[in-house]
Amino acid sequence: MPAWIEDRFEKNIITTTVDSLFNWARKSALWPMTFGLACCAIEMMATGASRFDMDRFGAGIFRPSPRQSDLIIVAGTVTLKMAPIVRRVYDQMPDPKWVISMGACSNVGGPFDTYATLQGVDHVIPVDVYVPGCPPRPEALLYGLMRLQDKIDRMTIAKRPTSVRFDDVKNDPRITQAAKEEMDRIGMKI
Repeated sequence: MPAWIEDRFEKNIITTTVDSLFNWARKSALWPMTFGLACCAIEMMATGASRFDMDRFGAGIFRPSPRQSDLIIVAGTVTLKMAPIVRRVYDQMPDPKWVISMGACSNVGGPFDTYATLQGVDHVIPVDVYVPGCPPRPEALLYGLMRLQDKIDRMTIAKRPTSVRFDDVKNDPRITQAAKEEMDRIGMKI
C-alpha cells in the first residue's frame, strides 16, 4: 500500500450493523405523546420541564397527535370508559411504537379495585416498561425511559416490534363490552 494512503481512512470510517444504526436512531429520537389521565400527569410534565429535562435523553418533544409520536406514556387511572379511547389512540400511532405505563393506577388499577377502573392498562395495549409509584417521581420516569431505550437497543429490524408483543396482551371481555357500549352510545359504527 502506498505511504500516502496509510492512516488516511482510520479516522473517517465506522463499521456497524444496520440494526445498531436503526436502534440508535430510534432510541435517540423518541417522541412521546401527551396522554395524562390523573395526578401522574403532573409528574410527567415535571419530567419534561427544565429541572429534569427529558431532552437530554432524546425524548423531550411531546406531541399532541398520535400520528406524530412513537411513544405513549399512560400516566394515571384508566377507567373502563376510557379504555377504548386508549386503544384507539394506540392504534393510530405509527410503527414502531412503545408504551410506558406510569404509576400504580395505570399499572394495576391502584387503590381503585372498583367496577369502573381498569385493573392495568396492559389489558388494552401491550406495555413495554412499567414505572411504579403513586405518583412516581420524575427520576423514576427518566429511569423507565432509559430502560425503554435499552430495550429498543436490543431490537432487530427483521421483525415488526408490535407483532412480537401482541401475544402478551390480555383480552378482557369487560373492555370489549365497554367499547361496544360506548360506540353504541355515540353512534359510531365499525
